[in-house]
Amino acid sequence: MLKKEPSEQLPSPEPPEHVAIIMDGNGRWARQRKRPRFMGHKAGVNAMLRIIRAADEQGIKYLTLYGFSSENWKRPANEVKELMGLLKFFVRRELAGLNKDNVNIRVIGGRDDLTKSIYGLLVEAESATADNTGLNLIIAFNYGGRGEITRAVQRITRRIEAGELSGQDITEDLVTQHLDTAGIPDPDLIIRTSGEERLSNFLTWQSAYSELLFVDTYWPDFSGKHLQAAIAEFHNRDRRFGGLSAKAAIRL
Repeated sequence: MLKKEPSEQLPSPEPPEHVAIIMDGNGRWARQRKRPRFMGHKAGVNAMLRIIRAADEQGIKYLTLYGFSSENWKRPANEVKELMGLLKFFVRRELAGLNKDNVNIRVIGGRDDLTKSIYGLLVEAESATADNTGLNLIIAFNYGGRGEITRAVQRITRRIEAGELSGQDITEDLVTQHLDTAGIPDPDLIIRTSGEERLSNFLTWQSAYSELLFVDTYWPDFSGKHLQAAIAEFHNRDRRFGGLSAKAAIRL
């Protein structure tokens, strides 16, 4: 009888370096259960914690979560107040644990018009975790992609006016360096929950070559298994970055 050779195990593919998520569907999740919208947002915070830990476990280095858009201020005042309360709750209750887990928190978005209390919370979260070397958690708060590009243009303009740069110095790399996300790699995969299929002003510049995945699951129900399935789908994509696919290049 021939001796069977041990089966060769193929190494698992590397996870995407940067995953970004548009956390959508809290209100519909609550309505489906005949609960107030606030309960949906509260369940959404629990989902955030679940996915932060799942991303860390699955080896993702950068996780960006679209927490609150610059357009969300248009929502009813009571709902905005509840959302700000949840932000405070999240930072006060979870910051110590995230810090202990070596998570590095960075917040992107406009800050000029924020109240002192909210601004202070964001600074506290960043400063408390600044030296951590684990998962890089980027929270998009009071964020809009067009606003971010506008802020980058303003920063570059100020440098030109100060004589540090000239118009000829403006390149794509220079613009990238002046975005809120300076130093953060572009997202490999952007996921949107709830079945909606649009980016809604999220990472407008950075998403040029991101893989987009739209899932029907409402955000409060999104789990580590959903994230794992999204990563598996990502590995089935043929990323070309404007050139030929690897398979087509081989045929040539």
